[in-house]
Amino acid sequence: MGPLSGLKVIELQGIGPGPFCGMMLADMGADVVRIDRAASIGQQNDPGDVLARGRRSAAVDLKNPDGVETVLKLLESADALIEGFRPGVMERLGLGPEICLERNPRLVYGRMTGWGQEGTLARAAGHDINYISLTGALHAIGNRGERPAPPLNLVGDFGGGGMFLAFGILAALHERTSSGKGQVVDAAMTDGSAILMNAVYGLMNSPHWKHERASNLLDGGAHFYGTYETADGKWISIGSIEPQFYALLLEKTGLDGDNELPQQMERAEWPAVQEKLQGVFKTKTRDEWDEIMLGSDVCYAPVLNFDDALVHPHNIARSTFVDVDGVHQAAPAPRFDRTPAEVPPSAVAVGANTDDLLADAGLSVEEISALRASGAVA
Repeated sequence: MGPLSGLKVIELQGIGPGPFCGMMLADMGADVVRIDRAASIGQQNDPGDVLARGRRSAAVDLKNPDGVETVLKLLESADALIEGFRPGVMERLGLGPEICLERNPRLVYGRMTGWGQEGTLARAAGHDINYISLTGALHAIGNRGERPAPPLNLVGDFGGGGMFLAFGILAALHERTSSGKGQVVDAAMTDGSAILMNAVYGLMNSPHWKHERASNLLDGGAHFYGTYETADGKWISIGSIEPQFYALLLEKTGLDGDNELPQQMERAEWPAVQEKLQGVFKTKTRDEWDEIMLGSDVCYAPVLNFDDALVHPHNIARSTFVDVDGVHQAAPAPRFDRTPAEVPPSAVAVGANTDDLLADAGLSVEEISALRASGAVA
């Protein structure tokens, strides 16, 4: 099931954005085969490893020449490869693009790194926080006068990394329909996080943008776009940017009768109005503000923790979250009306499908036994 049904992807075991890309493709119906390390054999499935859901697993020793040949054999019938090693590692393993594309010229070779395949930092270690620092994204996030606040690892690893690799792979597969040829997709988290910031970069070209955090329209500086604490110590979010939405905000907070209230876009007055709004929101609980504002054009939502999000009526109506083997997680998205994606099974044990996958690739029982005996697969 799913719009990518019939697509075959080989994913070399990794962490973070690579598995997220594999999850996205598997969620949409692609047959994603994860190549796990043979040394990890015996490791049981972990339903909590949500990024590994929906895969089959083959355990292979990539330091064994027969193990490398096994992967190349699997790639002969694959549409795409996902790898997330540092630049040069796949080449040293004997699985670089030239070798793989020679074996399968139609292969889309997806490479996931932080800094990219080339550049002054290409071979340095790093994590999400470093990649979004280099592009200006992290500098823009946080409270005024305080240190930058990491937005979890959503911007680099997943938004600017795994999601962009999935987009790149599908773009290359589309191009292949006319050329008949595969190609290399170089997805760098620096590039991805930069392009996610393009709308904000446009604003930064304006003389009205301030580089000080929480001083602008969308970074919490505006009193009509931010979060407020309620009487019970919980939080709500307001996004009343448009004039008609802002007028409704003033009406529902009782500030529409304040004749001394400045105009909405008087930036110098934003901190004062923000303080006034905070005083108003502290007079009621979050549930009480839900009754007043939720579902209106104020552009309002309660700030929910994960447990609260699971049971919110809107999320239940949309089936936004699912329970797979006792683990709550987000359902596949987006939705399709003709080819809906199924809820994928949780991660399988390492090497659970090795023999079946090798048999599907055309290896005989004797050949599979020989590979197991040599330690090339497990």
